[in-house]
Amino acid sequence: MDRHMLRNEDRTRARVQATEGFTLVELLVVLAIIGLIAALVAPQVLKYLGSAKVDTTKAQIKNIENALELYYIDVGHYPSTEEGLEALSQAPTDGSAWNGPYLKKSGTFLDAWGTAYQYKSPAEEKPYQVISLGRDRKAGGDGQDADLHNE
Repeated sequence: MDRHMLRNEDRTRARVQATEGFTLVELLVVLAIIGLIAALVAPQVLKYLGSAKVDTTKAQIKNIENALELYYIDVGHYPSTEEGLEALSQAPTDGSAWNGPYLKKSGTFLDAWGTAYQYKSPAEEKPYQVISLGRDRKAGGDGQDADLHNE
């Protein structure tokens, strides 16, 4: 009887060892499936991330426009190109009717790609222009590389 039990135990142990883990082929198939899914999903995710940066930059430009209008109401003119956007967060030394800060952030204002906004005043056909060079950080471009500016 002991011999019979030993054989059954050996068979059970052999079956358990045979069913433990995955074969190399099974692992490679799973990795291939994961790779295919990632290849299909990644471009869509990157597209949405890119459009989110465009939307964020447009919203930031709108906030800067609003701050510039408040500055104009208080001071009577828009900051010059030389004064730049920093005039919205730092009081001038000339004792004008500045009632800011008009934006909480001080220092250089960065777009969603980490590039400083360009500011011109006066601008062509507008009292001022706020520009983001877009993803490519170069003038011009299409799609997500296009320049963004106030309307």
